[in-house]
Amino acid sequence: MSIAARPAPREPMAPLEPATRETAPDPHRWAALVILLTGAFLAPLDFFIVNVAMPSITSGLGATASDVQLVISGYAIVYAVFLITGGRLGDIFGRKAVFLAGLAGFALASAFCGLAWSPATLIFARLLQALAAAAMAPQALASVHALFPAHERGRALSIYGVTLGLSSIAGQLLGGALVAADLDGLGWRLVFLINLPVAVVAFAAAIPLLRETRGGHRPRLDWGGVVLSAIALTVFVLPLIEGRERGWPWWSIAMLVTTPVFVELFRRYEIRLAKAGGAPLVAIEVFQSPGLLRGLGAILTLYALAAFFLTYSIYLQSALDMTALQAGLAILPFSAGFLTGSTASPMVGRWFGPLSSSLGFLLSATGLVATSLVVRSAPAGMVPPLALIAPALLVIGLGMGLSIPTMVRVIVERVEPHRAGLVGGIVNSTLQVSAAIGVAVLGGLFYAALGTRTDAQSVAHAFSLTLLAIAACHLVGALLAAGLGQRRRVACPAAE
Repeated sequence: MSIAARPAPREPMAPLEPATRETAPDPHRWAALVILLTGAFLAPLDFFIVNVAMPSITSGLGATASDVQLVISGYAIVYAVFLITGGRLGDIFGRKAVFLAGLAGFALASAFCGLAWSPATLIFARLLQALAAAAMAPQALASVHALFPAHERGRALSIYGVTLGLSSIAGQLLGGALVAADLDGLGWRLVFLINLPVAVVAFAAAIPLLRETRGGHRPRLDWGGVVLSAIALTVFVLPLIEGRERGWPWWSIAMLVTTPVFVELFRRYEIRLAKAGGAPLVAIEVFQSPGLLRGLGAILTLYALAAFFLTYSIYLQSALDMTALQAGLAILPFSAGFLTGSTASPMVGRWFGPLSSSLGFLLSATGLVATSLVVRSAPAGMVPPLALIAPALLVIGLGMGLSIPTMVRVIVERVEPHRAGLVGGIVNSTLQVSAAIGVAVLGGLFYAALGTRTDAQSVAHAFSLTLLAIAACHLVGALLAAGLGQRRRVACPAAE
């Protein structure tokens, strides 16, 4: 959400910490990071992992097409809407406390999903799961500021960015594998129940290893801001996710048209609350942090790639006649490139600084164009073998592996540490919103190009056009990322 406003009064700053904070960092910080990243990994994983399992869920519960859409989109909407609130809760009440509460809630909701006896119970359980995920996920990004000294913070933030990318890849691989394995006859239920042992281990380890941190003061939660931000995000995200599936009914257009009105109401309310001496949910002046809006804009273009995962899966299963599991495995070249790029991102970052993210955008755009050319060059009535597409997928993954960790690091390092939870929620929410935009707009382009045709050549043509559109988005992202320049440090006390 782009918000520009005159500066509002700043929140009270945290008192200066003892000088030992930098000289005596938390001895358990790396173990704590692994625990926090478990939560950051599980939240997006459970969005992607369900996509592959939906055919099995449909047959197992007798779900309708509308039920299926709500199982997926209900989670996405609630998660995106409440991420900012979740980040702010950590700043106020303590990031360890909110993380543990979110992790426990996520585990219980996952068990509820796995035991669901009807489509309605599964949908309700997924909404609860998304609420818990929204509380859990932002705490990882926020805690990095408090747990790590300045010279280690960049590395920790890079690892966080890698984790976000891996979650989407792992979701598609694990979803197909778990359903195909059908352990003890659990079938699709296993994609939810697999969360339980992971959450239990992370919860038990977090109690002794994770130190409590918060934003330096404990104001009351801005419930008015929570409600208005939820409305503003809902009227934007809901039609993007549901509109295309339902043929863009009048209510979806009306909601999109009214989005700026609710954004402006939220902005004015937050400014008025700050002037009255309150603590707003979103301190509007945070958007005046150097390069923050530009960085968020780059992230919006980056996650247009969500449309790639959607259309690539359709292409593989419709044009290449693959099963869901085979389609999941076909993403491995991208995965290999992503792991290589993310591993190299700290080194590339030392050479090129923030420009390494622009390099990543350019690489992914190149790979997308190459994939499009391979798909389009196939003779009429034929489709190219996957071996010809794999090298281009490797380049796309390499570019994303460079871009995601660098973008997250550059954005978060530009804000005051006591607002790390808020910015963590904003970054995660932006990722979810951009994925929704990518699927709605570019997925809509794919289906518009496909029309009523279902033959392999028509699917390939629509897929190639979508790839070029995503590549254009990434070129815009490269320009935005190039303008970030060198990071300007903000002098302010560390979070507790």
